Amino acid sequence: MVLKIINATELKVGTNVNVDGEPCAVKKVDISKTGKHGHSKARVEAVGIISGVKKVFVIPGHDRVEVPNVDKRKGQVLSIGGGDKVSIMDLENFETLEVACADEIKSELEENSNVEYWDVEGNKIIKRKI
Repeated sequence: MVLKIINATELKVGTNVNVDGEPCAVKKVDISKTGKHGHSKARVEAVGIISGVKKVFVIPGHDRVEVPNVDKRKGQVLSIGGGDKVSIMDLENFETLEVACADEIKSELEENSNVEYWDVEGNKIIKRKI
């Protein structure tokens, strides 16, 4: 697991960041100015990439945060099973995978349709239909 580390003041909307060990996408960043005796602070609102849970935290601007490795890939749907699993084939290396899928995306899918899936630190999830 290779992580990139950046300063909190370098966070921008759309950046991915690890919050409490969970990969999240940054939705809003407010950076306060330095005070007479203090440092700048960053207030970050983020949403979990896999869980969808909103997280809000405040950290000093000079603190370092981890940026997770997110690999965006394309695949073809082979079969749609029960539960939240969908069987797909990676279009680059033709590997067959069982991938988690949200219900709202699963209702749009059909066999032989193409999807974009993300590999986030070893967890795979279907994000959208192409």
